[in-house]
This record gives sequence, structure tokens and C-alpha cells, in this order.
Amino acid sequence: MQDTKSQPFSIDHLAPSIPDFYDDTTHAGAPQSVVSERNRSRTLWHLYRYGISSRAQIAKTLGLTPAAITKITARLIDADIVAETGDMKGSKSRRSIGLIINTAQFHFIGVKFARSLVQIGVFDLKGTRLSLQDMPRVSDDTIDAAIAATHKAIDSLLASDPNIVAIGMAVPGPYLHGTGYAALVSSMPHWRNINFQEEFGRQCPVPVFIEQDARAGALAQRLFGELEDAGSLAYFLLGEGVGLGVIENGRLIYGNLGASTELGHVSIDAINGRKCECGNVGCLERYCSAGAIHEQIDELGIIDGSADMTHIEACRALFSLAEQQNDNQRIGKARKLVADIGRYVGYGCVIICNTFNPRRIVLGDIGALGGQRLLKIAQNVVDERIIPEIVQSTEITLSGLPTDAAVLGAAATAITQFLDHPSYFLAKRPPGNTK
Repeated sequence: MQDTKSQPFSIDHLAPSIPDFYDDTTHAGAPQSVVSERNRSRTLWHLYRYGISSRAQIAKTLGLTPAAITKITARLIDADIVAETGDMKGSKSRRSIGLIINTAQFHFIGVKFARSLVQIGVFDLKGTRLSLQDMPRVSDDTIDAAIAATHKAIDSLLASDPNIVAIGMAVPGPYLHGTGYAALVSSMPHWRNINFQEEFGRQCPVPVFIEQDARAGALAQRLFGELEDAGSLAYFLLGEGVGLGVIENGRLIYGNLGASTELGHVSIDAINGRKCECGNVGCLERYCSAGAIHEQIDELGIIDGSADMTHIEACRALFSLAEQQNDNQRIGKARKLVADIGRYVGYGCVIICNTFNPRRIVLGDIGALGGQRLLKIAQNVVDERIIPEIVQSTEITLSGLPTDAAVLGAAATAITQFLDHPSYFLAKRPPGNTK
């Protein structure tokens, strides 16, 4: 990439996380710099979640002294991350000065790699989409060209928008954080040869944060999904693959290598199931991913020209056909296929409930376009197969985010790091620099 801003820098020491807004504890004996950074992050998260607040309100909510909050916010104001909004009513009718994050001044690139599809978007700090472009459709033998085109597109965006401060990428799982590789990408094996960290993270003039696509989707739901309580959340990705991102106690679950929550490769038919490229048989991905749905559409011959469609085009056509009011053989087969898909999604939800017991399961990406018909069938499976106490305490919903939630999730990955590690970005943004 061209060096459009500054010398490249390392991001290896930044750990992906989502903070607990009210956790005011630190490890015993932690250096003061760690405590200070934690408090800066908590201050930003408070403003991000609640909007305009006074210093006194922040101090009370976070359990910090007014003097500490004054010091923290002064540095954030100097760096133009936070601004004063003018007078607001304080406690006991006192006048206070409101504070707000300058969300429009910080832009983030989100890049979604989804087997045959690469999308690149630019978003502000609140997730408002500023631009979105679909790259040419990718096949296994054009992946190198797609990588080159992605570099070119990112370079162009960086050169044209000086407010871009970070890049987030969502890649197919299982993604091994320590290596930079996706260990398995069904039907597109050449993706396994791409080291995303080396390819994009080493020479870029802004930090690049890479996340497994379903976890990125969970971050998007957490930040932008307008959920009342997303501290216990499972994002069930039904895209070109099947994935799962789980947030528990406000933090993503990773496992040893970063390969946990790989729901798509849990077998639901270990004896007679369809063979999967992972070496297993009967993997859930072979039944309710967009690729598997497309394969079944072609086998049934219910959508004219489906063989020449993309996965999302074929799925949209199927779900539209199933909703038609007429009764004929083709519509009947479409409804039966959607019912089958819904049952497999339900089996996935059963696994999620029994394994993670989240407060909420959100169905997202292409498969979620099946809408209420698919959701109702999945819910019926859960009702039949889960103990009543868990059924009653678990909400299963369709994502309210757009179908391109993974590209928004890619941006959310970078935005989360911005809020978690503000000093890292302050060091790259001198006081008073509005770019």
C-alpha cells in the first residue's frame, strides 16, 4: 500500500475485546498507565453508549473522582475525540457543561471477505455508512486478483479521506488469530493461503484489525443493534458459510487458537450426513449456509437460471417464491425447502442454547432473509428440544442490521479497538489535529 499518512506501525499488542461499561476494577498492582488507559476507555464507552453527559454524570456512573474525569476529558478534548456541547442541567438544578464524542471526525474502513464476495465500506464512529462497494465476484482462481484489487481500493480510500483512522476486516472462520490464516474456507481452498495479517497489517499506514466474520457480526450487533442488553449474545451467521460469535459478560469468546464457536462444523448427522471439506460429515454448514441452500435450489430446479446466480441472488429468489400466495408445485417445493432450512437453523439454535445459554440469539446475513417464516420454524424446533426454563429466558430474533452486517461488523472490530485503546490512537493524533 502507498504510505498516504505516516510510517506503518504494529498492532500486535492490542487484544480484541468489549469492555464492561461498569467494571471499575483492575488487576492488583497494575501499572498506573494501565489504570489510566482503562479509565479513558470507560469514559469513552460511557459517552458512546449514553451520548451527551456532564463530567459529574460520568464520574458518578464510573465511580471516579471529578478531578480524574476532568483530567481524562481534557486530554480527549485536546485530541478532538470529545467536544463540549454547552450548558446542560445538572444535579440540584446546577448548570453543567455537556460532553459528546466527535463521531463524524473519525472514519473506519470495513472489509468483508466472504468466499466469493468482497465488500468494502467506510463508516463513522457510530456506524453510519458513508460508502459501500462490492468488488467483482471472486472464484478460487481469482483470489490473488481480489486481494490486489482490495489493496488498490483501500489505498484510494485512504488517499481521499484523511479522517480514516483504522481498518477492520471480517474473514471466514475458523480464523487463527496467532497465525493470520483462515484454517478452512469451504469450496474456496485458496483463501487458506492468504495470511491476512502479513498481507494487510504490516505495511498499512493505519492500524488493521482482523476478526472472524461471525464475531465481527456479534460486535456489530453489540454496537449498533439497539439491543437493550447485549452482554450475553450469540450472533448466528447464515452467510456463504455458517458461523457463530458469542459475547459473554461483555466479551467475545475465543478459545485456545481463536477457533472456538465454529458452529458450522458441528455435525448434526454424524452417520449419514453430507461430507464436508473439514473432514467431518453432516456439518451444519452443509445444510443451511447460502452455498448449501443454492445447491439444493439447483437440485430441485425451482428457480429458473439459478445455476448462473450468486448465492445471495438464489436465496433471495427462493425466499420470495416461498412467500407467493399462489399454490403450485414450484411454490410448494420452495416452502418445503425453507421449512427444512428453518429446522436446521433451529438445530443450530438448540446447540447454541445448550452450549452457551445466551440471553439472545440473533440470526443474521443471507439466511436471515428467510424472515418470519424461517424464524418461526427455527423457534418451534427450540421449543420442542430445549427445557422450558431456557426457552423462556432466550430470545431468538432476526438481525435488524442490513444484510451486509459483516462489513459493518468489520468496521465495528476497528471501532471497538478505538474505544478500548484510545491512547494508542491519541499517540497517532497530536493534540489539536483535526486532520
